[in-house]
Amino acid sequence: MGGYKVTVRKALTIAGSDSGGGAGIQADLKTFQELEVYGMSALTAVTAQNTLGVQGVYPMEAPAIIEQMRSIDADLKPDALKTGMLFSSEIIVAVANHIAECHWQNVVVDPVMIAKGGASLLQQEAIAALKEHLLPLATVVTPNIPEAEVLSGVKIETMENRKEAAKILHGLGASYVLIKGGHAREGEQMIDLLFDGGQFVEFTSQKVNTVNTHGTGCTYSAAITAELAKGQSVHKSIGVAKEFIQAAIEDDLHIGAGHGPTNHWAYKRRGALQTK
Repeated sequence: MGGYKVTVRKALTIAGSDSGGGAGIQADLKTFQELEVYGMSALTAVTAQNTLGVQGVYPMEAPAIIEQMRSIDADLKPDALKTGMLFSSEIIVAVANHIAECHWQNVVVDPVMIAKGGASLLQQEAIAALKEHLLPLATVVTPNIPEAEVLSGVKIETMENRKEAAKILHGLGASYVLIKGGHAREGEQMIDLLFDGGQFVEFTSQKVNTVNTHGTGCTYSAAITAELAKGQSVHKSIGVAKEFIQAAIEDDLHIGAGHGPTNHWAYKRRGALQTK
C-alpha cells in the first residue's frame, strides 16, 4: 500500500495500576488512545481498588521500575510523559534521576497523594523527595487543592491563597503550576489556576453535581500529556484537557456503587456527533 508516513507521537505514564480501571495507568492509557497518541507505561505499584475504595497497595521495587523506563528509552522515546502514584521516596528519587538522565522533555507531574476513598497513596517521607527531586523536572505540576496545601504549606481557602501556593510551587522548580479547583467550595464555576512564573491564567468550567469523579486527576493530567506530546503549547494542552475531562464527567457512565469512573470516550464521541 502506498501513502504518506504519519508521525506517531508517544506518551508515557509512570504510575500505579487501578484494578477498577478508573484511575492510574488504565485511565492514562485510555486517555492517550482517545487523544490519538501512542501510550506506554512503567508500572510503579499494583492496587486492589474499585469505586468503593482501595483495598491494597503493592509497590514495585525501584529497580523494576527503572528497567521498564530503560527499555522504553532504548526503543520508544516518549514525546511527553506523566508521573502519577510513586508511593515512596525511594521510587521518587529513582524515577526523577532516570528522567533527568534520559533528558526526557514535557514532564507532567500529578502528585497523587490520596485516593477518592481516603486511602493514602504516598508515604509521608515521600513528599519531601517529590518536592526536592521531581518538581524541578516538571514542565507542569497538577495538584488539587489538598495536594497544593501539603506541597506548599499554605492553607488554601481563597483564590489569593491559591496564588500564594502556586508561587511557592513554581519556586520549587516547576515551570508551570496548575492548581485544580475541584475541591473549592465557592461558586458554581470550577476554576483551575495556572501560573507560569509571571502571569496567572484561569481555566473555567461548570461544576457537575456527581460523585462519579474517580480518576479525574489522572485523566486530566494524561490529557495534558497527550497534547504536549503532539507539540501543543502548555496553555493549548490544558485547554483541550479541560474540555476532555469536562465531557468525561458530564457524560456519566453510572457504574460502581461508590465514586464511579469518568467516561473516557465522551470527548471523542462529542466531536464525532458535532461533525455529522
